[in-house]
Amino acid sequence: MQLPVYSHPTLTVLIDDSDSFLKSLAFQLDPALARLTFHDTSSALHWLRHSTQPGETPLHVNFDTQNLPRDQRNVALDLERIWRISGQAQRFAVPSVLVVDYSMPQMNGLEFCQAVRDLPCKKILFTGAADEKVAVTAFNRGLIDRYVKKSDDDALDILEQEIVSLQREFFLQQSDTVRDLLLLHDYSFLQDEAMAAVVQELCRRHGFVEFYIFPNPCGILFFTRDGQARLMIIETERSLHTQYEMARDSDAPESLLLALLEMRVIPYFSDADSDGMYAAHIGENWFRYCAAPTICLGRETYFWALFDVPPHQLGQPVMSYAQFLRAQADDSVGA
Repeated sequence: MQLPVYSHPTLTVLIDDSDSFLKSLAFQLDPALARLTFHDTSSALHWLRHSTQPGETPLHVNFDTQNLPRDQRNVALDLERIWRISGQAQRFAVPSVLVVDYSMPQMNGLEFCQAVRDLPCKKILFTGAADEKVAVTAFNRGLIDRYVKKSDDDALDILEQEIVSLQREFFLQQSDTVRDLLLLHDYSFLQDEAMAAVVQELCRRHGFVEFYIFPNPCGILFFTRDGQARLMIIETERSLHTQYEMARDSDAPESLLLALLEMRVIPYFSDADSDGMYAAHIGENWFRYCAAPTICLGRETYFWALFDVPPHQLGQPVMSYAQFLRAQADDSVGA
């Protein structure tokens, strides 16, 4: 199990020629799943073609090396752009999963999925029992990612489970290139199943609905449904020793140096003047910026702790998922 470099709630798009069925389905789905419905395939295609798509990758080729062979070119990775996605109000309007009926008059479900094959959306064919052979063929051809039979007694539960699963796959796929580059540096936890399990448990326990890789200090920035930010700082023995060396070179108190050497604390020097590292003005107040680590034994030993994030650290307004859902509900009432 791997971690994507970021993940946030997205739209599930429901497409069925029966307006009454769509309304019933949308009503029965988990309210925490944002959804958009279409009973006309032409309108759905038009919206998908003009909808918000995932942001540009934070990779930049160094133009000074453009004339070199491909394997010798430099690529710059702007990690700041990843967590700053949290400042984009439209991030929740990204369509990640399409749930498409098969039997529709204008265009059947497979024709629709073929028409949007180039989009990164994951696709579920929601079929009648008689369409199962068609669905299997479509799955084998790669036109759909899942199919769910409407006739199953627990069809709605299965559908919700598949939507959640495919939303995760959506972000893993979006993260592939960036994650591979990060694994070469200080982000080995992205492919560590033990750390992925810790992140999953933190989301469950604290109600986190979105998270982003954070570069300085290294870790994961979480947001709750209501937009509260928490930062999970993740250290290794090597990175804690780097913290020690930086603090030692800045004449930090012996008590802090000893705590870092013994790996008893994780620091988060969030003072606006400290740039995340120890600074002389912190002095004997260093303990205010530190927390005892929790240890995760994965492919290597990780030390992590959760911290509240001061407003100056983000420096941007964040639209919460709760606000987005309220706005979506108001638009539905207005329509």
